[in-house]
Amino acid sequence: MNTNALATAAALSDHDLLTRLSTLAGREREAMAELLAHLAALDDRPDVYAAEGYGSLYAYCTQALRFSEDAACNRIEAARVCRRFPVILELLASGEMNLTSVRLLRRHLTPENHRAVLERAKGRTREEIEVLVAAVAPQPDAPTFVRKLPTPTPQIGATFSPELLTTTTTPSPAPAPAPRPIVRPTAPERYRVQFTIGEATREKLRRVQALLRREIPDADPGAIFDRALTLLLEQVENKKLGVTPRPRPSIRSETDELDIRTPPPPSRYVPRAVRRAVWRRDGGRCAFVSATGHRCTERNFLQFHHVWPYARKGAATVGNLSLRCRRHNQYEAEMVFGPRGRPTERASPLGRE
Repeated sequence: MNTNALATAAALSDHDLLTRLSTLAGREREAMAELLAHLAALDDRPDVYAAEGYGSLYAYCTQALRFSEDAACNRIEAARVCRRFPVILELLASGEMNLTSVRLLRRHLTPENHRAVLERAKGRTREEIEVLVAAVAPQPDAPTFVRKLPTPTPQIGATFSPELLTTTTTPSPAPAPAPRPIVRPTAPERYRVQFTIGEATREKLRRVQALLRREIPDADPGAIFDRALTLLLEQVENKKLGVTPRPRPSIRSETDELDIRTPPPPSRYVPRAVRRAVWRRDGGRCAFVSATGHRCTERNFLQFHHVWPYARKGAATVGNLSLRCRRHNQYEAEMVFGPRGRPTERASPLGRE
């Protein structure tokens, strides 16, 4: 049956595939809520799993129920929180919360605050939940530090980059090397930032700290990081979008609507003033909106998309340009020209704007 599931899914139409996925996701959420309720009941009856030969609920979950170690821990913790606050089961079944949200919030819920906190947590992403946790249980700023990482033990056939150091800016709990950069909220409008740098970058930091002693007496890397990031952002925005303190006026009004009769420029070059206006209007985010009204949330690898295609004499005006992520820019092109150059008809390129 499971082997045939792939063939069954592949045979569905686009609409039926999405409908089926939505149905299955709903069933999974309902099953998860029911599973947690049963685990909470079993947690209250240790003699039951003990009689089956398991020394703990964790052992029962990993051995009898075949959960992975992480899955068992997450579900046991969530079950115990749901036993304290049964309303979470309803939120899980409806999809307004998930196991990750419950795991992040579990230590901060009390009989007094759980309803207000859970109400704020509905429909939030992990990043938004972390910000909520930082507001509910803010952490104090920790001292900034820069320390040398332990020298890695060489392995046969392995090569290593120059000496690395870890730099933690505002604020940070107990120092610990991290396998990847960290940006994590710790209190309202306060974030822990941690990353690893090389010896050359460390030397640059020392030189900047010395030069900025008057402006930044404590030589805080967090303050230096903020200044450097501000300058880099100005440089990148100027290069990518033509953002300058005193931009030159645009030849064409930044509020021009789409006019397919306007001859396109001899190249795909988009004037800086137009790029600025489109970026500002679309909020630096893919502006594709589906037929159901859902707007894409992508902010990376954005491209300036001609609503009326450039190949069909679409002009580089604010009204005819819109931000698209790579996937939706390609999707829009295929809607007009078809995959691999096979032409298709589309009623209007403005239908997705």
